[in-house]
Amino acid sequence: MDNLHALITTSTFFIVILAIVSEKLHLMIAAFLGALVLVFTHVMTLTEAIGYISHSYSTLALFFGIMVLVRAFEPTQIFSYLAGQMVKLSRGSGKLLLLGIVAITTPICAVLPNATTVMLLAPLIPPLAQDIGVDFVPLLILMVLVSNSAGLLTLIGDPATFIVGDGINITFVQYLQRLSLGGVLAVLTITCLLPVLFPKIWKAQFKGHETLKLPTINHPKVLAVGSVIVVFVLTLFVIGESLPIPMQPAAVALLGAGLALLLAHQTKIDTVNNIMKDVDWTTLIFFMSTFVLIGGLEKTGVVRHISLLLAAILGQNIVLGCLLLMILVALLSSVVPNIPLVVAMVPLLKEYLFNIDLISADMLNPNFSGQLPPVVLPLFYAMMFGATLGGNGTLVGASANIVGAGVAELHGGKISFHRFLRYGMPVMAVQVMVSLVFIVVVFLR
Repeated sequence: MDNLHALITTSTFFIVILAIVSEKLHLMIAAFLGALVLVFTHVMTLTEAIGYISHSYSTLALFFGIMVLVRAFEPTQIFSYLAGQMVKLSRGSGKLLLLGIVAITTPICAVLPNATTVMLLAPLIPPLAQDIGVDFVPLLILMVLVSNSAGLLTLIGDPATFIVGDGINITFVQYLQRLSLGGVLAVLTITCLLPVLFPKIWKAQFKGHETLKLPTINHPKVLAVGSVIVVFVLTLFVIGESLPIPMQPAAVALLGAGLALLLAHQTKIDTVNNIMKDVDWTTLIFFMSTFVLIGGLEKTGVVRHISLLLAAILGQNIVLGCLLLMILVALLSSVVPNIPLVVAMVPLLKEYLFNIDLISADMLNPNFSGQLPPVVLPLFYAMMFGATLGGNGTLVGASANIVGAGVAELHGGKISFHRFLRYGMPVMAVQVMVSLVFIVVVFLR
């Protein structure tokens, strides 16, 4: 029966991935049905499935909180205003327009999930670009590439960074100290490649920016109070875990969501029902279903057997492990959504490290709250960078890519798989090489 359950779980996992990659099914439907298959074939009970979801409560809480916080301030039109300012300040220069997209996307993606940022900003690009006579498709592709890369700037910037960071119990401040430089290098890499990737726009001079009508900011007083809430939340992200009563990023995000809902309700700029209706429940259910699928792989011993294979191949060679992991995970992440990939890889890596006697058995427990030995951390860093940057490789590599393609189609453009590949694969290749050097120089000397 154990072998049969392992076969069912493995087959289900790969069928779900295949359905997502081939776009035959919506990613949430595929993962949701896959999780239900495990329950109805008695691989696990519904109670056990809920248990696997609860192990990753912090990921769900963080992204729910941020989604609500951002959506609550949408009526102020602050994001529309910023996009308009970006075009206005470019003063007709294609070079400045490209740099402006990098400049506006990077800081937002440092504190918001990349797909959320693209949902907010991407719909604003086509009408603005059409007003000044510029093809908006390359601009959307650039925004997507920058959003994926800037997710490495902070612990909460990308689902992959948070899932891995949560798995190794790294704090927000520790991430800033150790890994944010890698995110800076990823964004700088794209910036240096702009003249090569977008030569026509880089050299272009366009008209119409002088007469461009900028969106006006609504509810300025509400926005001012909202800014205080955002600053308060960001401050707690940085110092919350060092307070006498520690506050984890997930709890801080929920607090910010609660305050934003209170402000929106009391000022009547929007209703609670409208805000909650617009939360990206699809992504949250996809997360939950993925945690159940990976829980099935753990329960049936599939993760343990793969970890034994890794131990036989790599032994205790951490340097070789980092190099192979980053390249392999980047390639996989370019064709497989990085969320299920990193959810699967975290317990797999821990099992591998246990098998080669570099971590103790208690560190395999999902509720373990201590620190892993410093010698093994570069492996997780390499996986994190590979999974995040690999999302730039192809159109299906990250959820932000899919969002950008959807926005382009709604406005009469098209981001085909091959068109995205021409931009994404060179960017991914250079970024992975730069990140490998960063990991080796900083952590493996």
